[in-house]
Amino acid sequence: MPPSSNLAEQVVLITGASTGIGAALAQVLAQQYPGIRLVLAARNLEKLDAVATLCHKSGAETLTVATDLTQLDQVQTLAKVALERFGQVDALVNNAGYGQMGVLELVPPEAARRQFEVNVLGPLTLIQSLIPAMRDRGGGKIINISSIGGRTAFPFGGLYSASKFALEALSDTLRMELQPFNIQVSVIEPGPVSTNFFEVVRQEITKMFPNPETTPYYAAFQKMEALEKQTSANAWTSERVAGVIIKALNTRRPQPRYVAATGGRFLLFFLTKVLSTKTVDRFWQRFYGLDLVAEEWKRSHQ
Repeated sequence: MPPSSNLAEQVVLITGASTGIGAALAQVLAQQYPGIRLVLAARNLEKLDAVATLCHKSGAETLTVATDLTQLDQVQTLAKVALERFGQVDALVNNAGYGQMGVLELVPPEAARRQFEVNVLGPLTLIQSLIPAMRDRGGGKIINISSIGGRTAFPFGGLYSASKFALEALSDTLRMELQPFNIQVSVIEPGPVSTNFFEVVRQEITKMFPNPETTPYYAAFQKMEALEKQTSANAWTSERVAGVIIKALNTRRPQPRYVAATGGRFLLFFLTKVLSTKTVDRFWQRFYGLDLVAEEWKRSHQ
């Protein structure tokens, strides 16, 4: 039996559903589509169960599965448990992810590995695990949550952007490969979002660079502390991003990409189509304080 076009009759699997965009998406879906069945996955089962309780009160049927995306056996088990419980997964929202920030020279290999495990390899494994069931059922939707950083790279975010560039490349390929089976693939590209993203970034930077003053990039590290304030004015709520995801879920022929950021399309157009590479480089270098690093370096070597 092919998937119903009515979301209220579908099974939607959401990763990273314990907080932020994932939790907001689950709750908005439950409120707008009573009867929807939600599979909620994240590492923290206690937080997942709290989200599931709210969804259940709104009329959704829920299944929570504690899942660490770095453990591929857990990812495969997530798909298996979801299919055993509901017999189908009509839509997958690969939302789980985080930003490993830091200058590339200083990021240790284990941190780089974990960034790609969570943001790329885990989602790919989950997709691979669900494709056969979607194909047998006659179709489905896969929505991968990327970022504006998946279209343009910037200082301190090299690993994060690299992982999101990779996720977008996988999404483009999957969109073409799965089209014959009526499995549609879309990417959502949020800009700044009012979540704990920057708090996680601060924790990762503090853990990885406990003594930034000993590095040649100290001036940029100092400026990093003010970046959250600079971007917060245009930050979207998680619920607003969830609305864009629901639009993609509800559309018969979803777009390959949805930008979920104020002025995002305009920004990407200028950064990727209008401005020269050198101009874009200078913009990001000033934004992230690398011009200050250059000045400090010149002073110390005169």
